[in-house]
Amino acid sequence: MPILQPELLLYISAGALVGFAVGLTGVGGGSLMTPILLLFGFPPQVAIGTDLLYAAITKSSGMVMHARRRNVDWTIMKRMALGSIPAALLTATALWLLASDADDYAPLLTTALGITLIVTALVLLFKHRLQAMVNHHPAGMLGAVQQRAGAWSVAMGILLGIFVTLSSVGAGAIGTAVLLVLYPALAPIRVVGTDLAHAVPLTLIAGLGHLALGHVDLGLLVALLMGSLPAIYIGTHLGHRIPNHIMHPVLVTVLLALGIKYAVF
Repeated sequence: MPILQPELLLYISAGALVGFAVGLTGVGGGSLMTPILLLFGFPPQVAIGTDLLYAAITKSSGMVMHARRRNVDWTIMKRMALGSIPAALLTATALWLLASDADDYAPLLTTALGITLIVTALVLLFKHRLQAMVNHHPAGMLGAVQQRAGAWSVAMGILLGIFVTLSSVGAGAIGTAVLLVLYPALAPIRVVGTDLAHAVPLTLIAGLGHLALGHVDLGLLVALLMGSLPAIYIGTHLGHRIPNHIMHPVLVTVLLALGIKYAVF
């Protein structure tokens, strides 16, 4: 749809708000951007499709930085991509084959968004406890899972591919949780770098799938990027000045409330 001048300023401001929040918290923009676009009145498929390409572009610079600093475990990344990329392609194909009208599967997309937002909120809430449990209790069930980390990486990649394509959310926080559980010896900085290296191609392929289905508003995408790219830089440099114990509960509460709204109501 054509973007008029007042709308352009609104979407640039939304991009700036989400970009600033991403810079402050490190949480992927999809968790915030897609709900905002839905509040603006965009259809679920357009909000999700546009946000996927937005995520691919905004995450790319971080991926390149981590790759240059050798913070990416490419073997692990390839294992997850082996599951997620085909799953994303098949999910987009299924949307095309199973419904002639995007409105037919819009409820599925909003429900998937709600579920993924709830899981993301819970992952953020219990992330430190999860990391402590993995580090101090490697035996038992988790130990058995870690012994088959390669197969589980592919399996979790498949789930991520499906849900990221349906909701645009999960490649960041949920992907990080998967890496923490499966690869407890992986240094935290390499967890972040590997997750980013996996998230960029996943969101790109899923976004291109939605683009082929006509679900991407390119004018909106440009406006969001205009606001978010400088705001991410500013938020990153101000993040250390705002206590984490203030930002973290606010973010978790917002994501949980939005998740319940879209999953239940």
